[in-house]
Formats: sequence, structure tokens, C-alpha cells
Amino acid sequence: MKFLDQAKVYIRSGDGGAGSVSFRREKFIEFGGPDGGDGGRGGDVWVEAVDGLNTLIDYRYQQHFKAKTGIHGMGRNRAGAKGADVTLKVPAGTQIYEEDNETLIVDMTAVGQRYRLAAGGNGGFGNQHFKSSTNQAPRRANPGLPGEERTIWLRLKLIADAGLVGLPNAGKSTFLAAVSAAKPKIADYPFTTLHPNLGVARIDGREFVLADIPGLIEGAHEGVGIGDRFLGHVERTRVLLHFVSAREDDPALAYRTVRGELEAYGHGLAGKPEIVALSQVDTVDAPERKKKLSALKKAAGRTPLVLSAATHEGLEEALRAVMDVIEEARIETTGVSSEDEKR
Repeated sequence: MKFLDQAKVYIRSGDGGAGSVSFRREKFIEFGGPDGGDGGRGGDVWVEAVDGLNTLIDYRYQQHFKAKTGIHGMGRNRAGAKGADVTLKVPAGTQIYEEDNETLIVDMTAVGQRYRLAAGGNGGFGNQHFKSSTNQAPRRANPGLPGEERTIWLRLKLIADAGLVGLPNAGKSTFLAAVSAAKPKIADYPFTTLHPNLGVARIDGREFVLADIPGLIEGAHEGVGIGDRFLGHVERTRVLLHFVSAREDDPALAYRTVRGELEAYGHGLAGKPEIVALSQVDTVDAPERKKKLSALKKAAGRTPLVLSAATHEGLEEALRAVMDVIEEARIETTGVSSEDEKR
């Protein structure tokens, strides 16, 4: 299944049904009169967050969604039925924006959440509503009100507990494949990862969701390389795991480059808890490892973790460090830890 995280969609709710002009004409009934029924309400357009989706690919092939018109009223005071609704099903984490792609309408953060994007038009009154002592045979009825129409943007921001960031070929995808059942593309050339990948990691009986995004390079916030458009997928994470490859000639520069892009992007990413790791340490000897670890420690202002997804060195320590930060954030937010949830 292909990945798509942004789509432009046109929606239109249903028009209301027209009221009816009708009169009673039963044989042997002494007094007739108007009996036109009301029109039905037009269908609404809803958006719903559902389970089992992590892409907006369906909206590449269908961009127009129109609800049904309400059924017209009929004689014998029969009201028309409501028009059928239309529901846009999206992954949890999808944000709905106005046509300007800047004004947020709703943020669909939880499975089962529903929101009405466009209300159907009201049905028109039948002629029975217009009878009076001076007009006992009205020959008028109201048409239904038109529905609403608008163009909206769907923008998906994946919901994950931890995000993997770093330069291209820093070992993020290899790490994700080693600690979860995810199978991201892995190759020895820049920008192997072209779209975000999710994986569920487990440590000490606890689990959390990891998001791997394409690598960042200097100037990504200006569109260089793949750019920073995928950084939105780690906006909701509780912690960032920052990979700096031991193959880098200057690990400190590599660290500062990515930090600069996070700060330029904004949206609170630079202020998130960060765990720094020197990755791919199996590719260098012990003296070189020590030298680069020292340089990275000085740049980051903390002692980095030492990782090798190929040899599994340091994987459990990294997962525990990430899980500890996630647990703290969960307790601060909800007051409930993972262990409490299990009970």
C-alpha cells in the first residue's frame, strides 16, 4: 500500500427536498384541504477516524464527495426521507484544513472520533403549513435549502510515541527493522527512506510505537533534499531518538545540522526530549569510536548512547531509555503508567 499524507478534497452536502403542493380529494369526504408533506433534509458530510489505516491513498483516486438530496414531500402529509450521508474515513492523526491549507477545522486524534464537515440543507414546507382562515387552499410550498460545499485539505500526522531523526544513512531504518516487525527499505545510499515508517517496539513487557522519517540535510526547511515536510509525523511524539552515524567525519557537525533543521521547522520539535545515539559503531575501530563519541558528547551536552543495529549492540539500552521518557510523559499527561493500564 502506497503512502500518502496529504490530499485535497471537494465535498458537498445534500440539498433539502422540496415541499409538496397537494389537496385531499377522497370521495364522500365533505371537507378537503391541503395535505402536502415536507421535504426531507439533505445528507450531511462527516469525517471519521477509523482503525487500520495509516495513509490517505484512497483520496488520490477519489476527490469528490457529495451527499444525497433529501426526498421531496408527497401528498397525504407524507414527509420526504432524509438524504443519505457521506462519511470520509481517515486514519487517526489526520488534520482537516480549509482550502487555504492553513486554517485548521478539526484534528482527528482518536479512533471513533466523528465531525460534521458540511450540514445538509433543510427540507421545504409543504402547502399544509400555509393554510389559514383567509387562504384555505394554498398553492405554494417551499423548495429545499441548498447544501454546503467546500474544498478541504486532509493532512496526516502519524501518531507515534517516539520519532527517529538524523541525517540520511544514519541507521534509522536498520534500527527500526531490528527492534520491530517493520520492514523498511534499507540500502547504502542517501534517501533510501522516501516516506515515514511505523513499527511497534517492545522492551521489558512494555511496548511503544516508533516513527522513522526520511533523513534531513542542511537546508531541508528550505526544500533541500526531500525537505522537512515529513517532520510533521514526529510532531506528536513524546521523545526524539537522534542518530549520528559513526561513519561521519565530523559527528558534532552532523548533530548540529539536524538540530538546526528542527529549530527552523518549529512546531515545538526543538523543545522535545531528545536521546542522542552514536550509531553504526561496528563500522569503526575502538580508538575512532572513542574519539567520535567524545566529539558528539561535547556537541550534544550529554553522554550519547552507543548503537549498532547490525550487531544489536546497545539496542536494549536505547529502547529502555526511550521507554522511560515515554512513561514519564504518560504519567504527566494521564496520571496512569503502562503497568497501571495492564492491571
